[in-house]
Amino acid sequence: MFELLQPSPPDKILSLIDLFRGDPRPHKIDLGVGVYRDSAGRTPVMRAVREAERRLYETEDTKAYLGPGGDPAYCGSIAKLVLGDDAPVDRLASAQTPGGAGALRILAALIARARPQASVWLPDPTWVNHHAIFSDAGLATRVYPYFDPVGSCVQLEAMLAGLHDAAPGDVVLLHGCCHNPTGASLAEDDWERVCELVLARGLVPFVDLAYQGFGDGLDEDAHAVRLFARRLPEMLVAVSSCKNFSIYRERTGCAFVLADTAARAGIARGQLLTCARIAYSMPPDHGGSLVRIILQDPALSAQWREELGTMRDRIVALRSELARVFAEHSNSNRYDFLRRHRGMFSLIGTTAAQVERLRREHAIYMVDDGRVNIAGLQEGQVESFVSAVVAVSRV
Repeated sequence: MFELLQPSPPDKILSLIDLFRGDPRPHKIDLGVGVYRDSAGRTPVMRAVREAERRLYETEDTKAYLGPGGDPAYCGSIAKLVLGDDAPVDRLASAQTPGGAGALRILAALIARARPQASVWLPDPTWVNHHAIFSDAGLATRVYPYFDPVGSCVQLEAMLAGLHDAAPGDVVLLHGCCHNPTGASLAEDDWERVCELVLARGLVPFVDLAYQGFGDGLDEDAHAVRLFARRLPEMLVAVSSCKNFSIYRERTGCAFVLADTAARAGIARGQLLTCARIAYSMPPDHGGSLVRIILQDPALSAQWREELGTMRDRIVALRSELARVFAEHSNSNRYDFLRRHRGMFSLIGTTAAQVERLRREHAIYMVDDGRVNIAGLQEGQVESFVSAVVAVSRV
């Protein structure tokens, strides 16, 4: 049965886990896998989450299935968090999913049912799994320019020019905030121009909102989604609750479909639930229940927002310190972009060969394309990390 199978290519992010674990050097640094870590190097369980788990333990009275759509109260809470109080709920369909990746996958399946000939346009670069998810759904993918590696910034004009090649009805994947892997995100004025182009060309935006709250704030990071909801007839949104609630292993997310009418939203939801039923039958409940408990309790929600703000402030401070130390070690302003970027990731311009040297000579683990998880650094590791990068970058 399996004699014709070929080895799968290794996942360039997940393969780092085993490499890092097998390294006996005590000073090793893991900047590859995209999880938030605190100043002690731990991925913390938030206090608000601990309290929600206590309440859930005391009140939960069943372990019965949720159904393919998950918990409507969780989906409603996330809709309000993402889309705000003025969300067009009558035209909105939702489903709870196993993480943001689950939301991406069933929305990809929905696209394949609704418009199988559509191309899905992905930014260059993008999260490594985006191409695989849409291709696995049988969809054609194309790329549009996004990141200027010389200026370490969004190349907006090239992006808009590239999307002019998209045909009406094509889908455009956009990172709502905290672009992964570059850290370079669109400004509010830039989003206005993207919205105008999408509207004029008859494109369907698909927003991947994986890091709401890690950029400039919960409301600020939702700007693009809310703008599109006000201005556009249709939109797809994949949301992850794993990162901003620090419940990575609970695999908690939500898929949203905004349709031009309430009737079409209802049809889309039925098809979306069919896609979910085929893919994984039912979503897990635990993480969604924790998020629901937190968001529905004003005091607990305020505590969560404060904790998330502390995490965001730490990342911003690390970025500023990295830029300062890089300037000292490199005698240049080449790395000042680190201050401007937002979220956990940035591309620091190292080559695959230099990344290999960082692993071999300095026990620093990062993705071959030069993506660094800023939140993986401890404050006491900044100097050694910077000096190692500068050392391997010398010609």
